[in-house]
Amino acid sequence: MPTVPFSVASRGTGVAQDVTVQGEHEHHFSSDTYPAFGGADAAPSPLAYTLGALTSCNQISAQLVAKDLDIRVGEFTFTARGDLDPSVFVGGVEGNANFDAVTVEATVETDAEGERFDRFVAELERRCPVTQLFRRSGLDYTSTWKSLPLPE
Repeated sequence: MPTVPFSVASRGTGVAQDVTVQGEHEHHFSSDTYPAFGGADAAPSPLAYTLGALTSCNQISAQLVAKDLDIRVGEFTFTARGDLDPSVFVGGVEGNANFDAVTVEATVETDAEGERFDRFVAELERRCPVTQLFRRSGLDYTSTWKSLPLPE
């Protein structure tokens, strides 16, 4: 299968930026940051976007895996938390500017239970590009998945 390019173009001043996602349909979003990091908190920070990318990529991956495993899924809920020591980012000290840890808690309505659900989760996390970015970065990555029955 050929690679699929993902491309953005951006422009900004100070710490605020407007981003255009290029492709068949252009999409636009803005980023800023908290006042403690020099921003006005007028838009989500890039770090918040990374956590949002993680949860949404998990949901997309889950749809693909569910189809492959003949599993039905309904609504998803996620919370994602990244713990960041800002001393490298803000203060310039030596060290790792990455999150120290990322925790994801997810629920999904599904007909999969037990080992079938465990296989579903393992496979969607294996196939999710953003999950793999976080896991392979060396941070402490934890996820907890819970299945809920599909509504009738």
